[in-house]
Amino acid sequence: AICRHGCKYGECTGPNKCKCFPGFTGKTCNQDLNECGLKPRPCEHRCMNTHGSYKCYCLNGYMLIDGTCTSSRSCAMVNCQYGCEEVKGEIQCLCPSGGLQLGPNGRTCIDIDECSTGQAVCSYNRRCVNTFGSYYCKCQLGYELKYISSHYDCVDVNECVTNTHRCNLHAECLNTEGSFKCKCKQGYRGNGFDC
Repeated sequence: AICRHGCKYGECTGPNKCKCFPGFTGKTCNQDLNECGLKPRPCEHRCMNTHGSYKCYCLNGYMLIDGTCTSSRSCAMVNCQYGCEEVKGEIQCLCPSGGLQLGPNGRTCIDIDECSTGQAVCSYNRRCVNTFGSYYCKCQLGYELKYISSHYDCVDVNECVTNTHRCNLHAECLNTEGSFKCKCKQGYRGNGFDC
């Protein structure tokens, strides 16, 4: 089976036919499936979509016990943003994702910027993009995601060919890894942007 455009989060099962891994959709399995929008809804109360998955959490006043939301007076009194749990007889507020942490008030959840804390792991040619509760890795500027020799990789964009350079009319464009250079043509002088 050959899939010309590849299957990003899935496997090729027939000529240009992808079978997506759970949590992904699209012709090339390159889109995140929003499980929170599915019918029947996957969560009892609230749902938070994540990259390739989802997280369930309870409404305020409910406690998560063995995967179900149970009404709790003590939980309602604490007034948590995303429900709570009982730990050693004490009520603690919950955050639905590891990329969130309890704020100073102990009730609301704030985002952890994995890109600036160094928790994010992206390969050398990708940059980190923070999202609420998580992060993802994107190609560095000057590179684009392409399907080459049976896998996705970040490859150099040739700005001279795609005509996305800003070289002067009297300059020639020279492609470089991840960028480009401009050089004034013979008989002209300048920095290549002004000749």
